[in-house]
Amino acid sequence: MRKAAAHVFFPCSLLLIVMGGAFAQPTDVWAHESRPAYLEINETAPGRYDVLWRTPVLAGMRLPVVLTFPDNVRNVTEPAVHELPDSLVERRVIDAGSAGLAGKRIEFTGLQGTITDVLVRVLLRDGERSTTLVHPSQAWVEITAAPGLIRVAGAYLRHGIEHILFGYDHLLFVLALMFVVRSRQVLLITITAFTLAHSITLALATLGIVHIPGPPVEAAIALSILLLAVEIVRLQRGVSSLTARWPWVVAFSFGLLHGFGFASALADIGLPLSDVPLALFTFNVGVELGQLAFIAVALGTLALANRLTCVTALEPYARPVAPYAIGILASFWFFERLAGFWS
Repeated sequence: MRKAAAHVFFPCSLLLIVMGGAFAQPTDVWAHESRPAYLEINETAPGRYDVLWRTPVLAGMRLPVVLTFPDNVRNVTEPAVHELPDSLVERRVIDAGSAGLAGKRIEFTGLQGTITDVLVRVLLRDGERSTTLVHPSQAWVEITAAPGLIRVAGAYLRHGIEHILFGYDHLLFVLALMFVVRSRQVLLITITAFTLAHSITLALATLGIVHIPGPPVEAAIALSILLLAVEIVRLQRGVSSLTARWPWVVAFSFGLLHGFGFASALADIGLPLSDVPLALFTFNVGVELGQLAFIAVALGTLALANRLTCVTALEPYARPVAPYAIGILASFWFFERLAGFWS
């Protein structure tokens, strides 16, 4: 009895964490708060650069960050702002003199007060390129002439980790699988199937082999969580189903769908094709590391729950409530994203 109660208690505890994190975010960014701002600097002539500055729009508000160049930089053209559904794009041409931007700092004033990173990409005339992920704790970037691949890999690795840990819809799907699967061995097989599937579609979508518009994918991801919630209720009522008999098949099928969601996050960064192979690999590794960390926390919570006598008192209440809580949140996401088709 104690083990059964603990099995219900640990996903319920994590459910509260996931739902709390989701409700702490504005509605339109609950599932993908980790979208970074993006700065691209392309050297077109000695000391002259095309600048693209894209900031996400969160709950109808622009990210309160100001791009600050060194004193020797002047605008050749005034910033031209273009509004997109989820971001604002600013373009300008700057001149940094004969010395250029090498060794100079670009600051992101106001970034310290946010939880958003900035992905900075620099393209030089000699073919050198660099990609750096700037964090609120150090809100500036120094332009270097010859960056290494380690910096590029590190930027996408971290972005992959942050995307899954702040991607509450993906975490909720993994959590729902934990309600369905009782055996740790079967859970390992199920999560492996989910990982393999979303890795396949992430690669296909990122390489441009398959393309599906983002809004339908996001709505379908929410629907996949809702369907799992229904399956959990059926299992609690003693009704067997495909999900109960072959959870890895269901995880693989829905994993293909979630992979397109991960690809959409990678595409939001706006990378040119030359960075795709490295970005794809390290981003995917980051996603898997974040997912494994979440599962490790879940299993650790289970181990702790097995040592607590009070969990047996929570079992009668937690068991019926959990799938309905998952279903309510998934339904909200589904209809919100469905309504976004016409907004």
